[in-house]
Amino acid sequence: MQMNENQSETGLGTEASKTTSPKRRNLVVGNIHVLFNPNRGDIKLGQVRIFLERAHKLSQEWGNIPVIIGGDLNSLPQSAIYQFLTASELEILLHDRRNISGQLECPPQQKDLKSRDENVARSLMYRWSDEELRLAAGNEALTHLQHDLKLYSAYLGVPGSRRLRDSRGEPLATSYHSKFMGTVDYIWHTKGLIPVRVLETLPINILRSAGLPNEKWGSDHLALVCELAFANDGTTA
Repeated sequence: MQMNENQSETGLGTEASKTTSPKRRNLVVGNIHVLFNPNRGDIKLGQVRIFLERAHKLSQEWGNIPVIIGGDLNSLPQSAIYQFLTASELEILLHDRRNISGQLECPPQQKDLKSRDENVARSLMYRWSDEELRLAAGNEALTHLQHDLKLYSAYLGVPGSRRLRDSRGEPLATSYHSKFMGTVDYIWHTKGLIPVRVLETLPINILRSAGLPNEKWGSDHLALVCELAFANDGTTA
């Protein structure tokens, strides 16, 4: 994606842009919808891995330009998949393939992942087949997964109300239906971009009373919106 530095919020160039050549800024923008099935953490992790690899490759091909990614990860903020995005690495065998997305045992606002010592003690419980490791990591011999993007959550970068955010700063809920309520949708960005403002989600009591989808909101997911600025000059993206 290309943007003019003097592009206005309406998308129309300013008067000056008619007489000068605007400097263009490039971005990589990607969107993903990860598999829902909580039991197939191998596939979910593999989808996220490939997505991040391709975003990084495009960024490098265009001169290490900033990256914005978003979508439905079907993974909670307490999950190992969320940890993989934020920490840029993950020890696969420390996690149960059937709950690597956190959907089965972690309702909203539950405590974080267990400590590393506890995870090491429990690691003997978790067995991944060669096929599952190939799907998750791309190689059955690879159990330490890494990606090359340093990612920041856009919503964490803009403080919000405790009525609408969890202890990290993510929305309390981006999806709600008869069997689930929690956060599975995110916007992430790399260094070089700064979140300026975000669209807040709905309070939990409104979601429970209105239900999703309904006549006003046609999806069981809420929209996430973020305005970002280039770190060097304040131009918005």
